[in-house]
Amino acid sequence: MINHQIFRERLGQLVASPSVSCTSPDLDMSNMQVVELLASWLSELSFNVELLPVQGYPGKANMIATLGQGNNGLVLSGHTDTVPCNPERWQQDPFSLCDKDNRFYGLGATDMKGFFPTVLGALEGIDLKKIQKPLVILATADEESSMSGARALSQSHASLGRYAVIGEPTGLKPIRMHKGIMMEAVRIQGLAAHSSNPELGHNALEAMHKVLDVLVNFRKTIQTQYSHAGFQISVPTLNLGCIHGGDNPNRICGSCELQFDLRPVPGMHLDNLHDEINRLLAPLSEQTGTSIQLERLFGGVPAYEEPANSELVTTAERLSGFHSESVAFATEAPFLQAMGMQTIVMGPGSIDQAHQPNEYIEQSQIEPAIKILRNLIQTLCC
Repeated sequence: MINHQIFRERLGQLVASPSVSCTSPDLDMSNMQVVELLASWLSELSFNVELLPVQGYPGKANMIATLGQGNNGLVLSGHTDTVPCNPERWQQDPFSLCDKDNRFYGLGATDMKGFFPTVLGALEGIDLKKIQKPLVILATADEESSMSGARALSQSHASLGRYAVIGEPTGLKPIRMHKGIMMEAVRIQGLAAHSSNPELGHNALEAMHKVLDVLVNFRKTIQTQYSHAGFQISVPTLNLGCIHGGDNPNRICGSCELQFDLRPVPGMHLDNLHDEINRLLAPLSEQTGTSIQLERLFGGVPAYEEPANSELVTTAERLSGFHSESVAFATEAPFLQAMGMQTIVMGPGSIDQAHQPNEYIEQSQIEPAIKILRNLIQTLCC
């Protein structure tokens, strides 16, 4: 049985340790308080703990806690950061855990600080001396913004284990695939001039009109070429998200910027997509007399798919009682998979409660999650 008080105390301490990651420097925070707290708990259980600063991101670190030797065991992974919040829209303090209505309320309660006390609860029901294959608890930085933590790990570590479970909120259903995401900006520099004589300038907004045509046609092309029946939306999507340009009706628009996202299905590669869009846009510069630049807004997340017959997928299906599925949101899974691990996403809570005021995790999810993780550890490590 779950020790409700201990779980609440641990989750309360994590929620009370702000760790917002954000592309805006004014809102971005360190995650050191969280990883140091996790390190202290796991050290008490005889785990060997490393805190690895993320290069280029001051105040950010990954934590790797290992019990046992080798790289053929199980990795239980979660991110330590949260999205920003609007405290005025919450019914309680986002950074103070609230226990009511059989729910735990707090920023990160479900996405995904609640996973770490669940892991600790699973460990407490196991004789850790019987661990024969290494068990690794991984806590990463900046999943909600740049994914710099997982990205750094995938570039510097050959492998951490044979299997990896990322405890994002999936209602305890094993997730074996999701689309990728790339966010791009098209920046056009034209020449502003008096609108009474169009020949004096180069209208960036008119050039953007041609860019939009190219992108809409490109979307049609990739949706014809690529499809994956495992997703509710089976084709890749391209969303024209926001556009800004010009400053006055009587001036030729001197500059314009469009931002869009593209969500590829497995089998599509981010670099290839970026290069192809660049190739299609290149002729427009000469046609319009403007400078047209395509720039990545962040590093992107590749599409991810774990084979349905992999040992980890079939084991998780058996222990959870659910068939594996896909999700629409992106995770750190492709980065861990790239390190040579069979990888799934499975954890307590619902993504429907994430990224919004009054975030909560249903307490009814906790005990089943502990049982599943405990059985997973015993199956793959003991």
